Amino acid sequence: MPEKNQAALDFLATRRSHSPKVLTAPVPDRAEVEELLTYAARSPDHGALTPWRFIVVEKPAMARLADLAEARARALGKDDEGIAKGRGQFDRGNLAVVIVERPVAAEKVPYREQTLSAGAVCLGLVNAALASGWGAGWVSGWISFDRGFVEDGLGLGADETVAGIVHIGSFATAPTERPRPQVTELTTWLSA
Repeated sequence: MPEKNQAALDFLATRRSHSPKVLTAPVPDRAEVEELLTYAARSPDHGALTPWRFIVVEKPAMARLADLAEARARALGKDDEGIAKGRGQFDRGNLAVVIVERPVAAEKVPYREQTLSAGAVCLGLVNAALASGWGAGWVSGWISFDRGFVEDGLGLGADETVAGIVHIGSFATAPTERPRPQVTELTTWLSA
């Protein structure tokens, strides 16, 4: 029988992301962020292609990104809610990591698998932050898909996309539990 890592299982059974709206300072310092990124980079990566990279957005950059998000929202004709959603995460943010998917041409590794790897990195970063005692939440929003924003604001190349934005910080109260799916209703067993 395999030996269980009960502490890891207990963490996975109770893990809960935080809304970026409730995260505050202090945030991890650069050395701590690099440690979290090291954990996240241990995600599955078929072919060892590393089809993703990180952009760490520190507090001084948040105001610039909030203003750009508002300008892009207005240029796109978004309503007040769209404007608020675009700039809100940066107005409130203290530290975020943008996980950038950068596909690699590889005969044996289709782009779909590389997208899944980038998503695994996002979850790996959230879990690493939570396990380290920080609050963390993975978001996206329309800004993640707007080429003007990601190219002008984040410096993404034409072949790169945002897989996710993970906000990390301190929190005053633990997030409340939410309903979880019933695994038995979602599972099919093939025995033959």
